[in-house]
Amino acid sequence: MTTGLPDFFKYNLWANLRLLDACAHLSDTQLDATIPGTFGSVRKTLMHLFTAEEGYVSSFTGTRPTPSLKEFTTFAGFDELRRRAELSGNTLITIVEQRDLSQIFYLDGGTYESPAIIVVIQAINHAIDHRSQISTMLSQQGIEPPDMDSWAYNDAMHAKL
Repeated sequence: MTTGLPDFFKYNLWANLRLLDACAHLSDTQLDATIPGTFGSVRKTLMHLFTAEEGYVSSFTGTRPTPSLKEFTTFAGFDELRRRAELSGNTLITIVEQRDLSQIFYLDGGTYESPAIIVVIQAINHAIDHRSQISTMLSQQGIEPPDMDSWAYNDAMHAKL
């Protein structure tokens, strides 16, 4: 079996969907709770996570879904976030399989220069960081967060075979 960068994004998509499934059953109080040291509530962090992922895709494609999650003024809902996570997640898998990651991007209105590989690394790092923050928020509320580490991913992939 050949492995590489696409596997990081397959894992990322799996972990994002697993987290969405776990959070979809939470009460409004649980979704809106905040814990010092985290980005914001579970709802706010999920919206931020997937808004950013759409942005990473946009760095490569120059397009965003219409409307972009960035344009939402309220929580998009779990069905919509799942749809967006699948779209951006699968697009990122394709990007790392097919694109030249040495390409230079001019981000933030052309004020920031970055090789494409840095955007790819940021996409993974950002997602792991915010999934961890949501896990912390759940744990602090006495809710068992889903296992989203690489061992759980390995177990889930072998269970499908």
